[in-house]
Amino acid sequence: MTTKKSSKKELSIPAYNSLQSTADKKVCLLLMKEIDDALKKADRKVWHGGPVWFLDGNPVAGYWKRKQGVQLMFWSGWSFDEPQLMPIGNTKKYKAAGINYLSVKDVNLVDVKRWLRKSKTIQWDYKNIVKRQGKLVCL
Repeated sequence: MTTKKSSKKELSIPAYNSLQSTADKKVCLLLMKEIDDALKKADRKVWHGGPVWFLDGNPVAGYWKRKQGVQLMFWSGWSFDEPQLMPIGNTKKYKAAGINYLSVKDVNLVDVKRWLRKSKTIQWDYKNIVKRQGKLVCL
């Protein structure tokens, strides 16, 4: 039996950024630089339609183009105790939170750097969520 390989090419993060409008591309490039600088040991790839950074296989930060701008998301961000980060999805089940940016002028780098530091130390175990039947455990 032969396995059919997908002819769909995986998109790289620079390719993802290049597909955005001029204003959104500037935000994406700034976020990519900041995340790369803060999460030097992270693996990164386009996952679920947007750039995502992983520490030991666990997703910690990423961004996506949304109707309301570029959304910076932290998988464990609801646990950061940061009022600027708004919950994403069901906060009783998941701990994701994020913020939307319309332009680079909206990005407060002091905040972003603080959140990225927290993303390294405050993590919920999304990597094993399926194995744990949807239950999140704090790492």
